[in-house]
Amino acid sequence: MATRDPMTNAAVQEGQDSGAGRPGQRKIKTTRVVDGHETEIEIWVDDDESIAWPARDRLRLLNTDLRRVDGPAKADGSARYSHDVRLPGMLYGRILYSHVPRARVTVDVAPALAIDGVEVAIVLRADRVTWLGQPIAAVAATSPELAADGVRAIALKLDVEPFAVNREQSLAEGAPNVHEQGNRRSTDRRGDADKAEALLAGAAVRVDAVYSVPVQHHVCLETHGVVVDYRGGDEATVHASTQGTFTVPGEAATELGLAGDEVHCLVPHMGGGFGAKFGLDRPGQVACQLAREAKRPVHLLLDRPGEFHLGGNRSGARQHLRAGANADGRLVAMVSEVEMFGGIRDGSNAGHPYIYTLGERDGAFREHFAVHTHTDGSRAMRAPGHPQASFATEAVMDELAYALEMDPVEFRVRNLPAPSREVWERQLRRCAAEIGWNEHPHRTAPGTGDGWEAVGIGFGLSVWGGGGRPSCEVVVRIEPDGSVTSSVGTQDLGTGTRTYVAAIPAEVLGLPLAAVRERIGDSRLGAANASGGSVTAASLSPAVMDAALAVRRRFAEHLASVLGVEAALVGFEDGRVVDRSDASRSLSWREACASLPAAGITGQGKFQASLAGRGVHGAQAARVRVDLMTGHVQVEKMVCVQDVGLPLNRLALRSQMNGGMIQALSYALLEERIIDPWLGLSLNANLEDYKIAGCADIPELVAIIDDDDTRQQVIGMSEAAVVPGASAIAGAVHNACGVRIRELPLTPDRVLTALAERS
Repeated sequence: MATRDPMTNAAVQEGQDSGAGRPGQRKIKTTRVVDGHETEIEIWVDDDESIAWPARDRLRLLNTDLRRVDGPAKADGSARYSHDVRLPGMLYGRILYSHVPRARVTVDVAPALAIDGVEVAIVLRADRVTWLGQPIAAVAATSPELAADGVRAIALKLDVEPFAVNREQSLAEGAPNVHEQGNRRSTDRRGDADKAEALLAGAAVRVDAVYSVPVQHHVCLETHGVVVDYRGGDEATVHASTQGTFTVPGEAATELGLAGDEVHCLVPHMGGGFGAKFGLDRPGQVACQLAREAKRPVHLLLDRPGEFHLGGNRSGARQHLRAGANADGRLVAMVSEVEMFGGIRDGSNAGHPYIYTLGERDGAFREHFAVHTHTDGSRAMRAPGHPQASFATEAVMDELAYALEMDPVEFRVRNLPAPSREVWERQLRRCAAEIGWNEHPHRTAPGTGDGWEAVGIGFGLSVWGGGGRPSCEVVVRIEPDGSVTSSVGTQDLGTGTRTYVAAIPAEVLGLPLAAVRERIGDSRLGAANASGGSVTAASLSPAVMDAALAVRRRFAEHLASVLGVEAALVGFEDGRVVDRSDASRSLSWREACASLPAAGITGQGKFQASLAGRGVHGAQAARVRVDLMTGHVQVEKMVCVQDVGLPLNRLALRSQMNGGMIQALSYALLEERIIDPWLGLSLNANLEDYKIAGCADIPELVAIIDDDDTRQQVIGMSEAAVVPGASAIAGAVHNACGVRIRELPLTPDRVLTALAERS
């Protein structure tokens, strides 16, 4: 006679070994009464002492498509963002920033204070400004309109000084100094230049070209800023749009003159960050200064021009690459000189040959330079430094492959590094099959660009580290009325963190997702890491799992006496509590919870390294149609294949992949910061002139989760999804019409110019 293990649905034979268990299980002996006789049996039960993700075929919620728990609130408008906060007596802050890159400043805020309703005006920069958009003064008024009036009323005199806002100006003879160590500084130098040059000289085919990418803005839907609720006492609350709930209180306390534990931060929802929103930031500092002087709450979130001037950006780059390959399709050398355009900061670049490997150990040499300008500094932006390096490297791979009359897919495969060669090859070939490469006519040579239009396909690979950090503290609580809460102070950038904070306890307790309420975005809750580098899922989900297992263990120990069995035999399934040795003996979830004391029961969790992994790989392909008469590039289809370890929410994962492809498409075709080099004025610091992808630009998107990655660990991957898309699109244009456009964005004028130069 056999019973069924409720958690595994596997048969358990009485009186004999029940076979192999699953990850996170252990075997115990117990007794059953069969036909009036006590019979000893062995069964596998969940081992709450062993921390492991359940086998994938046992999961009910995780690794499935889960609708986001915050989806309805965001759809109906009830989700509350920092921009939405309105408080009694609240003032509205506005910053006056410099509209020139460099000048001596004379500022008088008295005219602003003369306006009825302007309560506070402060000077932030009294001597000189050294970058375009630098804050000069700020006001707080009783309405947004009056705050704008106050800013316009400030008496400002700017004695403009020579400036440099682009590479040519920065490197010109006699250029004004931007950085104390010089406008062009070496930041990274690796390899032996002489050996690399010697190997390059012996290559069968060579490429020598410059590849340029523009400065790209984050364009978060919600701008930078905070609402500071301070009324002159010894406590304050900061409603922040931030990627780090716990990065804000200490900095705000310093600005307000309070102790760190007297300030707390709320981030129930936030409208995007992409790497630009860490800490209180300059708008938050100004808001605190205004609130401290006014002793009233201050709402200060940047307007859109302010966001473009102060919010940071992805650094641009000029990448001079010289590379060579043997006749058999093996890379032998690559020499790269990279200039990064990070404004007043350094910028970032992942370096070359990026993912690929060289046949000779000493074949690579690279040197990176920061070229400084009088512009806002670059910040981390989704996979910082990687899209730039990918664009140049993947272009070289295409150009060398075509020079050898070789399939670019096969050329890439030959130059993949161990030990990840098989992973990338699998993903690349899956992309090729999905995009239609095997039937494509231009596999060993690009199209000629004759006729009215041309269709091409391109490829790119990605890599990211991710990994978890020991910083999260989670509490899962079960109440006597049957309600369950999962609490941690983490923020959700829109990536789906809220959903798995609830889904993991629901999975462990055998409950539906809706039965668990998640509480996040509050610095009074358990600690959590800031969201950057794709580390949130791998840091937080192990702590949630640990807390869920802890509360399940305590609940099982409590219910053992209720059911009259040992705790190991208490199981949780489909909203019921069961006796694993006799499934006919069970309680409903509410009946079981009703036996709890009034205080309920809690489980606390922290990071468990065994549940987190690091290192993801991805491949993308793009198919484009190029109008050879107008130069317009239409992306028709993009495919992304991505590994991720154990997926927590497959729907959210595919959404992240789609978002990465869309962001990459926008980078490839549209986005570029433009500053007039003679006047030093921003020409597109708004969402009318700064172009981003819209509905009409979005192609068919195919997001494929690489389930051949069987790692039972959670790994973040959203950074990787944005890396290779622009490279694949540029490669597809080359494949379509035979011209390599080495500068982004791929605007019609650049396409037409390249076609004209070829002819």
